[in-house]
Amino acid sequence: MELRLLVTFEKVATVLGFTRAAAELGYAQSSVTSQIRALESSLGTELFDRLGSRIRLTEAGTRLLPYARQLIELADEARAAVVGAEEPSGAIAVGTMESLTSYRLPPLLELFHHRYPKVRLSLRPTLGDETRQALLQGTYDVGFLMEPGTEHPGLESEVLAEEPLVLVCAPGHALAARGAAALTTADLAAVQLVGTEPGCPYRDLFEAELRERTGAPPPFMEFGTIEATKQGVAGGLGVALLPAVAVARELAAGTLVRLPWEPPFTLWTQLAWRSGKRLPPHVRLFVEQAVRLVREQASP
Repeated sequence: MELRLLVTFEKVATVLGFTRAAAELGYAQSSVTSQIRALESSLGTELFDRLGSRIRLTEAGTRLLPYARQLIELADEARAAVVGAEEPSGAIAVGTMESLTSYRLPPLLELFHHRYPKVRLSLRPTLGDETRQALLQGTYDVGFLMEPGTEHPGLESEVLAEEPLVLVCAPGHALAARGAAALTTADLAAVQLVGTEPGCPYRDLFEAELRERTGAPPPFMEFGTIEATKQGVAGGLGVALLPAVAVARELAAGTLVRLPWEPPFTLWTQLAWRSGKRLPPHVRLFVEQAVRLVREQASP
């Protein structure tokens, strides 16, 4: 089995498409097809079922995939060890989310841009389940998660920091006039909520808490980004639960105020990768620096 054939097989198996695999590998589609046929011929078995315009792995292909990934990762590790390059290099596909990219990762991204320019970072915006699936499938090398749990089947993870959440509103909002008197979840039952789209971990946990305590939470006025959500809240459209790091500037400036309600759940910012995956040196470097910088930033 030639390594280049295994690389092509792993890409087709990951994206489940010859056309997309060809585009990502920089090959003509006919080259990808011929390479897969050559690998199937050498193994004496079919690796994919062709279902019209769709494909899926056969049983043999499913068995081969983890070995192909191990061989590719080992080849990358061997190449790096032999070359002994002083300057780290290589591509890293990183799953992340807006709140982390905008408010936690800038020091990390700046470090790699200036100190490790040959490490090519590709940030892919996804949430929760989508990030975990991409890690398991090998589409992402590493992925940032913000979750209440720290155990993820098939993944290894490093907890970077607890991610505090705050409930905020405009200074002129009726709830802001209550002062320091603690709010209960029931107090929020009749309040217009502003938030990001479903799938966002703190949005989903907040909605679940309201549903459990009040029976049926009011509908969210949904905005596509945290920045848009903050603008909506500052304009008096409602209240929002957001990461404290995302609203620190607005709270300091007084354009938003913090309401005295404490979430009954805790979120942890984490960095994850597929269990058993051999991390190449440049990926290990990224993990090490992410752990250091995010922890430093989040520490009091």
